[in-house]
Amino acid sequence: MAIIVNLDVVMAKRKMSLNELSEKVDLTLANLSILKTGKAKAIRFSTLEAICKALDCQPGDLLEYK
Repeated sequence: MAIIVNLDVVMAKRKMSLNELSEKVDLTLANLSILKTGKAKAIRFSTLEAICKALDCQPGDLLEYK
C-alpha cells in the first residue's frame, strides 16, 4: 500500500508547467519535482493548500491511496 501523488496528471489537465506552478505557490522547482515524482516523505498542509488553490483542485485529486 502506498500514497500516490497525481500532481503531474492534474498539472497536465490544467496545462500548467512546473515553472508556472513553482511561481504561483512560491516553492522551488526542486521541491515540486520531488513531490511530483512521488519521492516526498511529507507535505505541509499549507503547501497542499497553495497547490490546490493554484490548480483549482481538491487534495483528493492530488493524493491517492492504493
